[in-house]
Order: sequence, then structure tokens, then C-alpha cells
Amino acid sequence: MTQLSTEKSTTVRTQLPPVPPLVRAAVGALDRVAPELVARGALRLWCTPARAKHPAAIPGGAAFRTGPIAGQVWGDGPTVYLVHGWGGHRGQLRSLVEPLVAAGLRVVAYDAPAHGDSGPGALGRRRTTLPEMMAALGTVIDAHGPARAVVGHSMGAAASALAVLDGTPTERLVLVTPLADPSTYTVGFAHTLGFSERTRHRFVVRMEKVAGRRLAELDIPVRAANAGRPLPATLVLSDRADKEADHADGVRIARAWPGAELVVSDGLGHRRILRDDETIKRIVAHVTG
Repeated sequence: MTQLSTEKSTTVRTQLPPVPPLVRAAVGALDRVAPELVARGALRLWCTPARAKHPAAIPGGAAFRTGPIAGQVWGDGPTVYLVHGWGGHRGQLRSLVEPLVAAGLRVVAYDAPAHGDSGPGALGRRRTTLPEMMAALGTVIDAHGPARAVVGHSMGAAASALAVLDGTPTERLVLVTPLADPSTYTVGFAHTLGFSERTRHRFVVRMEKVAGRRLAELDIPVRAANAGRPLPATLVLSDRADKEADHADGVRIARAWPGAELVVSDGLGHRRILRDDETIKRIVAHVTG
């Protein structure tokens, strides 16, 4: 098997908004006397997606509900599944629906557990995990038919890639501004909140228990490089101006994923890339190729 370098980006990233200095100072003080309490609170915050600012639904399409998962379907033909990111909703991928349908494809977009119109995850209202997002993709595919392609954005791209690496079948895969390895983001998370490396370790142990997996199993480049079996043709789209996902993550995934195509843009950022005409054309061409 190919062995991938363990080199990772040193850029500190987090999915949190800026934390006020007083809050960070309070967390740091509590961390010195009650690290378990801080680790428990950090895990709860980590598993709680931010609320979406806009409605999840996309005009048109047939609404569906698969268990707690809500979504919509458009068109006829081979099926493409759209997977939004952490704290997002299916409406963020609306710009892809019409071009894909026009290309003769059936499109399925849904909200992940504890997101948008979908019901709660196993942790309860407004809380979920990356493995739960991975499982949701498999559940929707089981209900709506084989995947011609899966298009994922941000954490949804990570969930899609990991689901495929776990055995969820698809002919083609598109990863838009993907996250490569959650362990690197726990460093930024701890730095932003102001707790110590000792407490971060406790936090990771708790996270692995909740997820039912070691974080090492969620490192996409390492998993892809050592898959030992054919993987679907994959397009990775990354932007140098992305302030939420590290641009280097997309590069690492593309280098490790056998035969992957990497397209790097400059200035589109984390979300505008989904509405970029050239990006949409590339996605449609890859899915139909």
C-alpha cells in the first residue's frame, strides 16, 4: 500500500465564530481547575451546528422524508446526491440543481441530521456528529437509488469522502472545499476557546467515544492513500481565499486520492464557490463525464 506523508497544514482553523476575550479568559481559568468540565462543554459545543440563516428548501422538486431526514428530488435519470456542510442546509447547493437536471440527471438534496428541516440526531435536538452525517448519506442512497455521483461541500464533502471510503458506492465524487482531517481542527478549536493541550486530549477522547471511531479513521488523505481498492473518479475544488476550510486540505486529499483531479481557484472563498459559473460547469462535466 502507498504510504502518505504525515505532513499537515499548520494553519489554525476552527468552525467557531470569533470568541470574545473575556470568554476565552474565563475558559482558560476554568481549564486550570476543572479540565474535565471544560472538555465536556467543548464537546457539546463541537457537536452543535450553528443555526442556518436562510430557509433550507429549494423551489420546485418533490419533498421527501426518509426517517428524520428531509429533502427534495428533481428530474429523471442517473441520480446525483448533494451534501451540504456543517451548520448548512440543502438550499446552499441550489445553484447546482437546474444545471444538473438540464444535463439529464436526477438530483437529490437533503438536510443532514440536526440541520435544516431534518429531525434531531442521536445526541438529541440540534446536535450531531461527522459519522452521523456519513451514515445519513448511506441512508438516503438506500432510499432513493444508486448514486451516479455525490457532490459534497465542506464538512459534507468530508462526510461524503469518508462514506465512500467506508464502502458507500458511487461512480463519481465531487469534493468542494473539503476538510481533510478533523484532528487538525480540534487544535484551532482549543486555541479559539482558550483551553490547554491537556484538556484538548480529554476532549478528543470524549469525541471518539461519542463518534464510536478513532479520529485517525477520519483522516481522508491517509485513508485514501491506503484504500487498497479502486475509488471513484474524484474532482476536488479548493479556493486559496477560503477562510473556513484550509485550502491545503483539498490539496492533500487530491494528492492522496488515486487519479483525483484538483482545481484551485482564487478569491471565491468557502461559499461563493458554489455559485460560481465555472465551478458549476466543472462539476456538471465531471458528473456526466
